[in-house]
Amino acid sequence: MAAYIVFLRERTHDPAQLDAYARKAPAASAGHALTPHAVYGHHEVLEGHDVEGVAIIAFPTLAEARAWYDSPAYRDARAHRLRGADYRAVLVEGV
Repeated sequence: MAAYIVFLRERTHDPAQLDAYARKAPAASAGHALTPHAVYGHHEVLEGHDVEGVAIIAFPTLAEARAWYDSPAYRDARAHRLRGADYRAVLVEGV
């Protein structure tokens, strides 16, 4: 069953770290079946606290999503994302 990771960027602290993330994150997709559905485009918060940006990435399974998220290449990129901004990330199974 499909799975999605939803990233919510709440507040940026260091744009240079987010730039480093943006350079490294694409290489982390090599060998992983992922499809970006939304990547920091226009958004409207309908409920809850405002966010600066939203990304939604689809995977064939929960296991594939975890494999990507826990991969060495993405762990390296993720460190820059987490130094650059406050984020929430949610892994959710599709229907």
